[in-house]
Amino acid sequence: MAEKILIVDDDVDSLKLIGLMLQRNGYEVAAANTGGQALAKAESERPNLIILDVMMPDMNGLEVCRRLRSNPLTADIPIIMFTAKTLIDDKVKGFEAGADDYLTKPTHPAELATRVRAMLARSAAKQEAVVQQQVSTKPKNMSIGVLGSKGGVGTTTVAINMAAGLLMAGENPIVADFRMGSGSLAVMLGLIRTQSMSRLLSSPLGEITQKAVENALASHASGLRALVSSISSKEAQLKFSEEQALAVVNHLRVIAKPAVFDLGSGYTSLTARLLQEMERILVVVEPNSLALNMARELIKQIDEDGGGSRISVVVLSRAQSSLQTPWQEVENVLGREIKAIISAAPELAFQSIENKNPIILLQPNSVVAGQFAKLAEAMKPKIKSIAGGQLTT
Repeated sequence: MAEKILIVDDDVDSLKLIGLMLQRNGYEVAAANTGGQALAKAESERPNLIILDVMMPDMNGLEVCRRLRSNPLTADIPIIMFTAKTLIDDKVKGFEAGADDYLTKPTHPAELATRVRAMLARSAAKQEAVVQQQVSTKPKNMSIGVLGSKGGVGTTTVAINMAAGLLMAGENPIVADFRMGSGSLAVMLGLIRTQSMSRLLSSPLGEITQKAVENALASHASGLRALVSSISSKEAQLKFSEEQALAVVNHLRVIAKPAVFDLGSGYTSLTARLLQEMERILVVVEPNSLALNMARELIKQIDEDGGGSRISVVVLSRAQSSLQTPWQEVENVLGREIKAIISAAPELAFQSIENKNPIILLQPNSVVAGQFAKLAEAMKPKIKSIAGGQLTT
């Protein structure tokens, strides 16, 4: 994700020149030519860095800097003061106003790029340290990642019903959807007006706190809590860092017992990194040769990244057919234990979606509900928490 830099200068030529220099270095650029615009854009766009000219007609840069520092929403944004003034007293005034660094005009492009990189690196390290401090001292509960061998295999159905089964068993689960732009979890639970995940991942790392995650949770009528994505195609274009995603995951691991993550299908670098935080990984597969071959390659890749014994398989039948692969052969092909076999129930699945209610809650006495209940029991936390890298009972 390209870091955003807000340039503030009343000189249009300076704005264009500095903006071009930064864009050539891969940064996203926003611009303001008055102090008032700068304050408004800093609050609404939350840039990663502000380059602020001192001499402006409506409100000088020193005053803009003071106001940015006094606003909780912008107080932590690093600021580089940029001016033609070269006196030591002017620099001192800039630092006293809250600037983090000071550059004089004209500056060489290489020096500007170096200062910007250094400032962004220090800011990122500071935010990461804050996040780590927030989560490292708190015990973390179990997390379960649900991953499909291919698209449309039913990861969301498994994640929702397993979480609902854990709720029925007296646990306090939260189900989270990391599939921005294709959030069927929200649709299936009737939470389609909620876009909690995208709001969190659009926030600066330091603002993804436990309280922010708790406030983003939505509740189903059953009491099941969820952190959902939407089906908006625009949301699929959202850019965020692995650190932002990990902050959400780690806070959920503190709040939920357990946290269930719908990771969709495919194996991206983000998926690989998130799976490292999962105590258990469920690979959902259909019992046919195509899905099995794809699942075998997926499990092989997860194994290479340290998946090991954390991986289990859930076989989800989408249609009743005598051509489906027997479960013994599924285990032989994948080399993994089948944790659950979920029978085909297309009519019940349709009713579940129409009623915005998980199958296990809609028809608790059905065969499929019983299968999901057994899966939930198998996934029920056997430990209390994970603190400091040690399992505690």
